Amino acid sequence: MFTNKHLQAFVLSSRDNNKYKVLNFSTFGFDERLMEGISASGYETATPVQEQVIPLVLEGRDIIASAQTGTGKTAAFLLPIISKLLANPSTSQTNMALVIVPTRELAVQIAQHVEGLSYFTSISSIAVYGGGDGQAFVQERKALSEGADIVICTPGKMLAHINMGYVKFTGLQYLVLDEADRMLDMGFYDDIMRIIEKLPQKRQNLLFSATMPHKIREMARKILHQPAEINISISKPNEKIIQQAFIVYDSQKIPLVKYLLKQKQFSLVLIFCSSKSSVKQLNRDLQKTGLLVDEIHSDLEQDKREDVLMKFKSGRLPILVATDILSRGIDIDNIDLVINYDVPHDGEDYVHRIGRTARAAAEGAAITLVNEKEQRKLMAIEKLLGKPVPKAVVPEQFGEVPEYNPSAFNRNRGNKNFKSSSLRNQANKPAGRNNR
Repeated sequence: MFTNKHLQAFVLSSRDNNKYKVLNFSTFGFDERLMEGISASGYETATPVQEQVIPLVLEGRDIIASAQTGTGKTAAFLLPIISKLLANPSTSQTNMALVIVPTRELAVQIAQHVEGLSYFTSISSIAVYGGGDGQAFVQERKALSEGADIVICTPGKMLAHINMGYVKFTGLQYLVLDEADRMLDMGFYDDIMRIIEKLPQKRQNLLFSATMPHKIREMARKILHQPAEINISISKPNEKIIQQAFIVYDSQKIPLVKYLLKQKQFSLVLIFCSSKSSVKQLNRDLQKTGLLVDEIHSDLEQDKREDVLMKFKSGRLPILVATDILSRGIDIDNIDLVINYDVPHDGEDYVHRIGRTARAAAEGAAITLVNEKEQRKLMAIEKLLGKPVPKAVVPEQFGEVPEYNPSAFNRNRGNKNFKSSSLRNQANKPAGRNNR
């Protein structure tokens, strides 16, 4: 039986971290004012992606980098750009660095990073994204027309400003495309290329993407000049994440989530659902049990989303139910449990979802609830991972559960007589042919 003791061991079991390098940020020769910001932001040692990216950016190289979520890539491009801006401050009224991202959540997050890292400097920045009010638009227009050191934007909103004729890019030196694969998936390719047409030809380009499909390679050839290529654990979850899956019937999912959340006092729990309706239903059901929980999805106004996210980040809201709008673009180091209420549509989404935990030096757990129809999705994820996701024992009080046999279910689509098994006798067996 999956007991409280088992759950604590599942979340808190230690990992061997000796293989990670330890490189102090003072090694990079940053300005003392930037080092103060690094210290105040809680950064201690560089991550592998930072170790590789920062020196190349300081050298002036273009970069195409593939790194899993949670590896510290935001600081990997912000720190050297801020350092170079401090060394060569702008003497003209122009925007110096442009960071293009897929979502407003990510734009806000990166803007917060800039604010923290550059707190003891004179570096200026602005986040430009849709969904704001008239006052936000006025502030954006003022910053873009007078010039800011670092502009973080979503493609559509930036293009709207450019089309009005007052955005100054004549002296721009740095272009960063972050989450490039996500932007292409969202249909932003044409907008991005229109923005790039307005930029100076001579500039340093940095492209970051979790995956490297053909479309990204094509874009890189058009934008980058003799780039250095960096690959950090592409398409693989952080090894510190403890993964498990519960094989259940759909009707058992909500009761099981309630059960898991009551077994231990977690710091922060992020629950992903694949649809807005599932988010709303699960949030209502959890609130009825007295749990402190709220929801985020695209139906909410931007102010409400920001308020909920701020409460979650500060710890005032310990449980958050969300759609994949939050699978990328939030940087919270102390999420200790991610629950996939629905199995993600593909392996990349799974990696991004569970990458919200075990960030920085922390450890974390990821639990995925899998009904009969979702078993083939989990099998595809396991194929991407190159190993099975360990199957947890469903507590006896939930009754019988399906056997994990995705190939058999594919042959018997929708068959309600699909063989059931408690899995309790199989839980401690090696992952054999029928257990994968």
